[in-house]
Amino acid sequence: MLDFSQFGGLLSSLQEQIKEMEEKSKNTTFEAKSGGGLVKVKFNGAGELLDIFIDDGLLEDKEALQIYLMSALNEAYKQVEDTRKNSAFGMLGGLNPFAK
Repeated sequence: MLDFSQFGGLLSSLQEQIKEMEEKSKNTTFEAKSGGGLVKVKFNGAGELLDIFIDDGLLEDKEALQIYLMSALNEAYKQVEDTRKNSAFGMLGGLNPFAK
């Protein structure tokens, strides 16, 4: 049974862990490329776009540029989201109020 007298401390600890996780995520970078490296993007763990590289050869081919850019952005963002989910599950892994 959950001891509610410990709930405040548990909540405070969880808030500290979340803050720590957010700080770490800002310092983590994720890179993705598409078109064999013709387009590269870089995000931080907070989901902020840090850099985009577009090969000059793509500037003449708008359709290919759009496809490669969308592909690279989606892949990098997926990496960010997967890492966030894994961090959240890891953080909550030891937290089971229904454990006996």
